[in-house]
Amino acid sequence: MADAVPPAEQNGPELARAALDAALKKRAARNQAAAEARAKGESPARYRPRGYSGPGPDPRDPAKLGDVLSRLMKTRGWQRPTAEATVFGEWEKCVGPDIASHSRPVKLENGELTVEAESTAWATQLRLLARTILTRIAGTVGNNVVTKLHIHGPAAPSWTHGRKRVRGTGPGDTYG
Repeated sequence: MADAVPPAEQNGPELARAALDAALKKRAARNQAAAEARAKGESPARYRPRGYSGPGPDPRDPAKLGDVLSRLMKTRGWQRPTAEATVFGEWEKCVGPDIASHSRPVKLENGELTVEAESTAWATQLRLLARTILTRIAGTVGNNVVTKLHIHGPAAPSWTHGRKRVRGTGPGDTYG
């Protein structure tokens, strides 16, 4: 019935039936050619068994764990938290062994890193090297992870012990 009506005059269900018949004929011809090739022991270029990927890279190929983790961090948006954790986990790599041996990162909030030096002299030295430290950190973990440094010396011991306290400066002769 579809053959009797010219394709230009077909509409609706007749046009759909004609397209379906053409697709079925094409598939049958392709299956017939593949079956003949298999019977002869040949493998036609266009014939591929289902699930066969052939030579070359395939998304199902094994991947390195680091590559998989990098892709996962990128898709989940974990680059910034990972970079922030790197500042703490690899402090020596970020700032160098000399600075790392005399300081430690304390907290990182909103791009502002608080660093505690082992002495007041080292705190002063680190304040002078603040721009260099920021550059080194940016080179290791990326730009705009750490934008500002707060450097302070070691905390003095607290003299407030017990429930009752006396206001004042405390023992002034102890720290000169």
